[in-house]
Amino acid sequence: MAIIVQLVQGFQSLAASLLNPANLSQLLSTLVIGIVVILVLTQIHQRINVDKNAPPEVPYWIPYLGSAIQFSVNPIKFYDDNRKKYGDIFTYTMVGRKFTVCLGVEGNNFVFNAKTADVSAEESYTPLTTPVFGKGVVYDCPNHMLMEQKKFVKWGMSNDAFRAYVSEIEEETRTYFERWNNKVGGRADLFTAMAELIINTASRTLMGPEIRSLMDESVAQVYHDLDDGFQPINMFFQWLPLPSYARRDRAHVKMRNIFMKVIEERRANNITDKTDMLQSLMNQTYKDGTPFTDVDACHLMIALLMAGQHTSSTTATWALLFLAENPELVKELRAEQKDVLGSDDAPLNFDMMKNMTLLDNVIRETLRLRPPIIMILRKVIRPIAYTGTDYVIPKGNYIAASPIATQVDEQYYKNAMKFDAHRWDSISTEESTTEGMVDYGFGKIASGGARNPNLPFGAGRHRCIGESFAYVQLKTIISTFVRMYDVSLTEKGMPGSDFTKMFVQPVLPVDIDYKPRK
Repeated sequence: MAIIVQLVQGFQSLAASLLNPANLSQLLSTLVIGIVVILVLTQIHQRINVDKNAPPEVPYWIPYLGSAIQFSVNPIKFYDDNRKKYGDIFTYTMVGRKFTVCLGVEGNNFVFNAKTADVSAEESYTPLTTPVFGKGVVYDCPNHMLMEQKKFVKWGMSNDAFRAYVSEIEEETRTYFERWNNKVGGRADLFTAMAELIINTASRTLMGPEIRSLMDESVAQVYHDLDDGFQPINMFFQWLPLPSYARRDRAHVKMRNIFMKVIEERRANNITDKTDMLQSLMNQTYKDGTPFTDVDACHLMIALLMAGQHTSSTTATWALLFLAENPELVKELRAEQKDVLGSDDAPLNFDMMKNMTLLDNVIRETLRLRPPIIMILRKVIRPIAYTGTDYVIPKGNYIAASPIATQVDEQYYKNAMKFDAHRWDSISTEESTTEGMVDYGFGKIASGGARNPNLPFGAGRHRCIGESFAYVQLKTIISTFVRMYDVSLTEKGMPGSDFTKMFVQPVLPVDIDYKPRK
């Protein structure tokens, strides 16, 4: 007890001393001098600790943080400003890590097609993804196993599956918007609507009827807690003892148990006629004979639900905002529906929707201007030379591709910052390549595709496996929406981009004015 009293008295004495005006002034002066010394030493360290073979490095004043503040405010401007100074390849420091960004089509190709012996996607992303998705899947396993997992899920991305999905997504969309005021219209939160609708449609199609029926408020809260663990802070500081981390971990267990319960019930009742993704994952084995367990299936289902939701909901929101800004384009989309389907209220059809090229182009243009992901990372695990230069990127750095740098480059797109769906009328879907096709384990894709200036779904072995499903989902939702409503921007106009999130979304709230069509 006496020790505690002495400690309290000591703290009181220290506080009184610090609050003394003379001492406080001296303390502040010392603090300012200390900060100046640290800043000067930081600059000296950067100048004497230069690797002559490494790419040029962006200078910074604040130790550890480096360029984090400038980057997070507007990464596109940050890249553009430094590209003018240093060229297509340069290094910057952010939260104690060094990122070597490789811009342009050659930079895209360098990162996306880098050899797994030189770089690792797993070491880049597992601190973020493993706590949310679970162990044994995606980036928490060797790359060859991830390639086989992509092959497992590809079964649920077939054209036969898509033919069934279209009517289900159309029904979900109409059902969802019945909650809006369909008599006189009004103002609504578009971003929230798209986030909820994407979950509903994905669970209805990919996850199975049991999962869709569970998408009530309790599951929505579990999803929300998982989603809170999918932020940039989780990637840089995975060890923080924050309440959101604990909620994320509890939510992961709850979500896994939801999927596990469905699997157990299907096995107990010998249900084998389901055609959803979960049923496919229940019966998989790796090529070497290693079983793909039911827990693995649950974790991969969580990954599919989480990864696709953010990108699709954000893209759907931006697409409808651009349509609200361009009402003449909405009329063209309806005319296209009438031309392809015979009327603008006929049931949507997967095979006939392939002929809706303007609808395709609206989505492509949205993804060009507003890709959900700004930066694609790989961690360098052994020194790697940058093609065509003398630069050698050291082990421990992260190499980064930023496809948006070419997607808004005037070299490739005239009036690049303008939304123009018709710019794609004369541009083929895939860049022609003479490098042939390659199969990384989940089906053949164009090996030279990484040199395409437009890469919203990535390229190479890590190209998004859900690209085809995303287009089906987005095309069906947008087609149904424009049949139901005329929309316009509010007096706030087009919202800006929020770069502080893991996936770039509009600055919230995202309200639009809508009026039901007669």
